[in-house]
Amino acid sequence: MTDDRVYWLAWSSIAGVGSISLKRLYQHFGSVAVAWNASDSAIAEVAGFGKKSMVAVREGRSQIDPEALFSEHIQKNPLFWTPSDPEYPRFLREIPSPPPLLYYQGKVNLEENQGNIPTVAIVGTRNPTDHGRRWARRLSTLLAQQGFTIVSGMAEGIDGEAHQSCLKAGGRTIAVLGTGVDVVYPSRHRQLHADIQKQGLVISEHPAATQPNKAHFPSRNRIIAGLSRATIVIEAPERSGSLITASYANEFGGDIYALPNSPDIAAARGCLQLIHQGAEIIVSEEKLLEMLGAIPTANQSAPVNLSPSLPLETSPVVNAAPPVNLEPRLAQVYQLFDRDALLFDIIVQKMQIPTSEVAGILLELELIGLVTQLPGMRYQKT
Repeated sequence: MTDDRVYWLAWSSIAGVGSISLKRLYQHFGSVAVAWNASDSAIAEVAGFGKKSMVAVREGRSQIDPEALFSEHIQKNPLFWTPSDPEYPRFLREIPSPPPLLYYQGKVNLEENQGNIPTVAIVGTRNPTDHGRRWARRLSTLLAQQGFTIVSGMAEGIDGEAHQSCLKAGGRTIAVLGTGVDVVYPSRHRQLHADIQKQGLVISEHPAATQPNKAHFPSRNRIIAGLSRATIVIEAPERSGSLITASYANEFGGDIYALPNSPDIAAARGCLQLIHQGAEIIVSEEKLLEMLGAIPTANQSAPVNLSPSLPLETSPVVNAAPPVNLEPRLAQVYQLFDRDALLFDIIVQKMQIPTSEVAGILLELELIGLVTQLPGMRYQKT
């Protein structure tokens, strides 16, 4: 396992090799260490490795000393898992784009990582109504008392309410960050960041000292969804990162629940759209517990439902005409699209910029209404 940890880091350091391509390498060769030492022709047989990506692979393997890179890396990042590690969260390993390195701080629960403890994501707007805050507290407290682990993003608003209420109820919570695990964002959550580590985990796919970057948060949402067997959206405007989390949850086969409110309230419209698209409506705490009780854990014989009975549309945005003054970086990605859908990793390869930056650009294009996400981490022009 030690060798594979070294090479997960080495591969993830090559620009243009994203998490989807890296998982394919792992599945094809059975080991990323074996893949690192494979011939160019053997790697080219793996789906997604075209001419441009092979140039990046050749350059990366010639310039990176995996052992030296690893020795330097663990000086500041001693605690992380790779998909080769048995401790790596089981359900997260199964998504199409598992983080090659998952950093953590806090208290590890191996039963939770193995999928034997039910996990539920609670997400929502950073600017909730009193109604939203009240229900976030109620549902987080209820689920914590019932033994569920609460997963959220430690953002202001609904996320913060969910984490804090879980902790007050004596429950366990996981915060998925868009920064390094040692960086507190927002700064007012410094105490919350410390408290979570006493009863749960703070995790991230970004190394120590990584500062807030809006490009990191869309990809963070896939981790929240991937860790959770169900996702509860308390309040979300029509263009919201929480709806992206719900889209990922739908793609990964998780159940989605949304809290209703009046359509006159902007923060409620995203939830109403989710309900319209097939998400379960939260009508009472008792009914929610009844529905969540049907979610199997890894040690149960019932199979995990891989496709919700009422599928959500994969994009929560509405088509819009291209803006006249589209930012250059957005325009450059948008121009890659023709009629056919593009794999996320293909876009990364074509752009030759960090994966997190591509994810941020695609989110902006989604929110503008220029592209839509399809199952399998594919994107298409609307």
